[in-house]
Amino acid sequence: MYRDKKKGVKRFLWIMILLLCLCGIGLFSFRKEDHTEAIVSIRKSIMDCAVQCYVVEGVYPPSLSYLEENYGLTLNKEDYYIHYEIFAENLPPEVRITKRNR
Repeated sequence: MYRDKKKGVKRFLWIMILLLCLCGIGLFSFRKEDHTEAIVSIRKSIMDCAVQCYVVEGVYPPSLSYLEENYGLTLNKEDYYIHYEIFAENLPPEVRITKRNR
């Protein structure tokens, strides 16, 4: 009888360890998707402001700071690298965003 209880406790502990590992993996993948969605959202916000500038002024904005000063764009530059490159005033800018490693 005593051995059966010991096996039950071991089995319970192994199940708990397995569940904790699976939860950890799930949280990690959820966090990774969260950053992907944030990057898409930041890029969309930048492009929306750039298009609004183009509609109002007839040219795409020369820089991100121009959008921040004149169109109320706010960016999370602490967590993301944001590359904004304009080729010509009548062509949409190239926007690349990457997560900073901390």
